[in-house]
Amino acid sequence: MACMSQNPPELRPDLAPRAVLPGDARPGQPKIGMVSLGCPKALVDSERILTRLRAEGYAISPDYAGAEAVIVNTCGFLDSAKAESLDAIGEALRENGRVIVTGCLGAEPEYITGAHPKVLAVTGPQQYEQVLDAVHSVAPPSPDPFVDLLPASGVTLTPRHFSYLKISEGCNHKCKFCIIPDMRGRLQSRPAKAVLREAEKLVDAGVRELLVISQDTSAYGTDWKDRAGAGTHIVDLARDLGSLGAWVRLHYVYPYPFVRDLVPLMADGSILPYLDVPFQHAHPDTLRRMARPAHAEKTLDRIAEWRGICPDITLRSTFIVGYPGETEAEFQTLLDWLDDAQLDRVGAFRYENVAGARSNALPDHVPDDVKEDRFARFMEKAQAISAARLAAKVGTRLDVIVDSIDDQGATCRTKADAPEIDGNLFIDEGFETLAPGDIVTVEVDEASEYDLWGRLAQERSSRPE
Repeated sequence: MACMSQNPPELRPDLAPRAVLPGDARPGQPKIGMVSLGCPKALVDSERILTRLRAEGYAISPDYAGAEAVIVNTCGFLDSAKAESLDAIGEALRENGRVIVTGCLGAEPEYITGAHPKVLAVTGPQQYEQVLDAVHSVAPPSPDPFVDLLPASGVTLTPRHFSYLKISEGCNHKCKFCIIPDMRGRLQSRPAKAVLREAEKLVDAGVRELLVISQDTSAYGTDWKDRAGAGTHIVDLARDLGSLGAWVRLHYVYPYPFVRDLVPLMADGSILPYLDVPFQHAHPDTLRRMARPAHAEKTLDRIAEWRGICPDITLRSTFIVGYPGETEAEFQTLLDWLDDAQLDRVGAFRYENVAGARSNALPDHVPDDVKEDRFARFMEKAQAISAARLAAKVGTRLDVIVDSIDDQGATCRTKADAPEIDGNLFIDEGFETLAPGDIVTVEVDEASEYDLWGRLAQERSSRPE
């Protein structure tokens, strides 16, 4: 078997795929660099900024040296993510010197300027106009309407065969460990017509998989009330997106009761049979300290109901281990719950204090060595479940989408796998005529803890032009 890289078991579930920056610029065209950190929602913000810049005549520089300025889109979700953002800002300052900071960490400008006083400007998340103003002050735009053509789908930082589709901003939940509502505000759903128009453009441009994202996807439309569009919710939107002919994958779906209405769309093939549900924990006392719904038993009933409607459904979730006050008994309840739930894809965070989070003030914080021990035990349990569920797929036929090709084989994903955060399926024989974006059927002949291997079972489908 060819030796190919596999998804590491500790991959952080809050990270987007690495941005793919296009190069090429006409002579004299001002160029701007971009470093995009954090989650897929931040990656979409980076795409919007670069789309606006391209429309004004800027080129995108894939390296520091060729850029008139560098934008660093930061993450502030965890203290470790903040440190990563500060490191990225420092690197950009050393390599280029002209740095504009935006994103979630930009909501704390003193935190950034205290560490890096030479940054040119600091803006918060979604403050696109302020970012553009800062770029204008460093490198005035110089558009050539006869040469600078903006792609119909805008600038994308992912491979052209998949794209993130953000359907709302903000969040109305008040989880004690999270400061996202403070940084990004309350829920604001995008108009359904705007979402569908963007999705249609993406599909027309060759995108074969739409990854629907927000802070709370299942709450889409619940903020409208008496506004135009009232009555439209995620089930309606998912049904409309499913009619476009692309794979549609839902992320960050809270387990509200009406989520049951999404599952028939998965069973009939309208959208992918994949639910990314942030359960966070299973013990009711821990969930109450998190200010999360404390109904783990009902959650198990819902999982059984979802699987009854759509037996092929893939369930992904993330959990926090070592939350303040978590006892050994509470943690063991989580492990036992995993045995009962048999989730397909699982990621975990070790709890961290985040400046401004209410959980910081909770008593009985868990020592770091205990967090590490519980994280290792949690991942061992999740890995064993994943290995067993993937082993059951050996001998079956699955549709996969091709992500990349090298001289060793084709790296693909099944309908059960989102980019970066889940596993891969590798084809290491007969892959020579495949291309990224192809959707093919494979017969699975081997499985590991996180990945599958298979061989082509039929001719590939047509690829995007």
